[in-house]
Amino acid sequence: MKTHLIQPSATDTPAVQIHLLGRAPYSSRDPVRMHALGIALQRQQGVHAIASDRRVDFDTWPGTLSYTPPGVEVFSESATGGEYLVLRHAVHETDAPGPSQRVTRHGQRAALQIAQHLRLLLLSPCPDALAIEQAALRFMACQEGSACGADARPGAGYARVLDRIAAEFERPLSIADLSVMVGTSPLRFLREFTRLTGMTPHAWIMETRLQAARVMIQGSDQPLPKIALDCGFNHQSHMGHVFRKHLGLTPGQYRQHHGLKHADCP
Repeated sequence: MKTHLIQPSATDTPAVQIHLLGRAPYSSRDPVRMHALGIALQRQQGVHAIASDRRVDFDTWPGTLSYTPPGVEVFSESATGGEYLVLRHAVHETDAPGPSQRVTRHGQRAALQIAQHLRLLLLSPCPDALAIEQAALRFMACQEGSACGADARPGAGYARVLDRIAAEFERPLSIADLSVMVGTSPLRFLREFTRLTGMTPHAWIMETRLQAARVMIQGSDQPLPKIALDCGFNHQSHMGHVFRKHLGLTPGQYRQHHGLKHADCP
């Protein structure tokens, strides 16, 4: 987990906590005295209970944005977890009244892009505090809803597509083949997939391969060229391009810095 604290100079302004949660099993309850705005960067499944003791199954896709107001307790549990970005800040006496219940919106492409940029900034060996603060403020604006577009409800047919991508991400996949699974044309599939997930099919597959490569790099000493091929990249340079674009690090740098104490930043 990566955590960053934004502490304003004004003493009466609440600090903002930014947490980048990695893919790992978890069982947790959110603080009930804080505003929380979170977005999934990776699909995850489990059970949760929101403002009650009634547990229900959940299947959260990337691009799913949730705002939880203070006073609403959220219990969540997953056997696998999934990468998730959450911003929390304390209740302030000048806060305007907001939603009294948890609000969830799907397919939030703009919010997802901001969150992915925040991930890149947070994973940097020498984080830029000003850049993180700016990106965090842009992400917080999505709490109002209108800044991030209309809600897009996921469907069961497209869930099967996601299952196939998760199972076969290392193999060549085409929009034509995937569109057959939901009985629609490739063009309509492209539009609908992007609307529902906040990512194009290509971006989703690249993100899935990236997540798989991160796990392998963190958990083994396998050569990078082998990891690249095992995760479906054309070659090591292709994997390196995706890592630099989305994480700001080469695979070698990611391996070097993950789990190690970072060098002092100038």
